[in-house]
Amino acid sequence: MDETQWLSPAEHQAWRAFIRLHQKLIATLSRDLQSRSGLSGPDYEILVALTDVPEGRLRPQDLAKAIDWEQSRLSHQIARMAKRGLVAREECAEDGRGVFVTITAAGREAIAAAAPRHVATVRRLVIDVVGPEDLATLERIYGRILARLDDEPS
Repeated sequence: MDETQWLSPAEHQAWRAFIRLHQKLIATLSRDLQSRSGLSGPDYEILVALTDVPEGRLRPQDLAKAIDWEQSRLSHQIARMAKRGLVAREECAEDGRGVFVTITAAGREAIAAAAPRHVATVRRLVIDVVGPEDLATLERIYGRILARLDDEPS
């Protein structure tokens, strides 16, 4: 049996700081989005993914992959957003059984209104705090971690 290689005190401290940062940052950004725009964090994430593609639409499996969500979670979130008119399900002309998730005019208005405030909050809480040199370092670190995650089996 392999013996666990426990984290050193410095590694443990760095790991716990990362976890705390992640939890607190996501919670703060989500509260800010909700209070300022009425969008939840998941709403915003989906709307951003849809505005990142020229047609403003993706097949559900492609959207799930783009935001790294499970299909069932995405399906429930899309249903909630469709009820509010932010997205719509659109049949695929080429594939009678296939559908697209499409951003609506109301969804575009919501993201256009929310994005400037959200970016200002991200800038205030993160970008302005770390500065350009540290930002480049973070990008390199995150890039290495993301590459490792991308190599992991699903």
